[in-house]
Formats: sequence, structure tokens, C-alpha cells
Amino acid sequence: MEAVLTILALLFVAFVALGVYVGVKVIGAAKRGVDRTITQARRTVEDTTLRAKSVGQVGVVGELAQLRLSLRTSLRATQQALQAGVAEDASLSESIGLFERLSAHGRELDDELKRLEREPDKGRVAERLPQLRERTERITHSAESLRWAARDRARAFADDDLTALSAQIDVEAGALRDWSRSDPLWEPEPTSGSATGAAADTSPGASSATGAGEHGAGAEGPQAITAPDPRQPTAYSWQKTSRPETTT
Repeated sequence: MEAVLTILALLFVAFVALGVYVGVKVIGAAKRGVDRTITQARRTVEDTTLRAKSVGQVGVVGELAQLRLSLRTSLRATQQALQAGVAEDASLSESIGLFERLSAHGRELDDELKRLEREPDKGRVAERLPQLRERTERITHSAESLRWAARDRARAFADDDLTALSAQIDVEAGALRDWSRSDPLWEPEPTSGSATGAAADTSPGASSATGAGEHGAGAEGPQAITAPDPRQPTAYSWQKTSRPETTT
């Protein structure tokens, strides 16, 4: 009895622990989903604000907003391209590692540009704009190199697969066209004339005559043509039969 109670207690503890574990996982997944949604919403709002500043404002503020927008757009596009490609090509994992290091520089530069937007001394900011523009171009150029290399690799794989598939289809199409006429499935059906002749030849008389002719030809060989007897007149079908004379 005590053993049964112990087993039941252990089962109860196990179910409680499993329930707690599942609950923690569900809560964590929900929290990550909420955080992801908030991050995306914040990113959308910030990108919209940067577009408005880059278009609506001139001078240092508009230049900084344009640099930030170019930097963020390039890095985000490269991240999406690499994450989509690594699911099918595991060799892109090293490229993702390089992109993470590049993203660290991009985030550092974006934070610096964001701080300079609130800098009251616009003259000092204008002096640093060439150096900031160069850093932005270097990061975006590296991101674009990774992005287009991943796309070219995916396109090369797709072209190779399409080439192999086209070759297999050509081979299969050639095999389908190269049928054999000796195949009984492809023998033509007899026409009505040949069927009638075949039916006529299968009659008993025709069979015996044909068989006799073939037997005679095979046994005695070809027969010589006998010349007609000149002493006997030749009768033709169109001649009338002469009537005998009556004696009265």
C-alpha cells in the first residue's frame, strides 16, 4: 500500500513539474512574440520618421537622417537574405557570422548618428559628416556584397538544378518518342479490305485450294505451260453453241 502511495505521489510531482515546464515555455514564447512585435512596430515608426526627416528637412539633420535610413535598410535587407538562404544552404552560416560582426559596427554607427541628431552644435556635426558618410558607405557596401553573393549563389544552384532537370526531361522525351514498331502494343489494326480478304481465305475451299497449291508448288516445283493442240478448235465463251441438224 505504501508503495502505491509513493508511486502516485511521484506521478503527481512529475505531472506538476511537466505542467510548470510547459507553462514557462508558453509564457516565454508569448513574451518573445510580444517583444518581436514591439520591436518591429518601433522599427517601423523610426524608419517612417527618418524618411520624413530626410525628405522634409535640409542641412545637417536631413543628411544624418538619410545616412541612418540607408544604413538600416541595407543591413536589414542583408539579414533577411542570409536568414532565408541558410535554411537551404548551410555553407552560409559563416557568412552570417561575418554579418553579425558587421551589424555590430552598423549599430554603433547608427547610435552615433542618432546622438548627433540631437547635438545643438550643428557646425561641429557638419565637420564630421564626410567621415560619417564614408563609414556608412563602407558598411553598406560590405552588406551589399554579402547580400548579392548569397543571391548569386542561390541563383547558381537554381540554374544547376534547372539544367539537370531539363537534361532528364530531354532524355525521357527521347525515350518516349523512340518506340519499337515490333512492339505488339504499336502494331496497326487490320483494315477492312485486309480483314475481308483474310475472312475469305479462311473458307474451307480456299484453305484447301491454297494448301494444295502450296503443297504442289513446294513438292513438284513450277509447272510448264502446255501448248494448245492445233487440231482442236478453240472455243470462246462468246460463241453460240451450234444446234444439231434434224433429219426429217
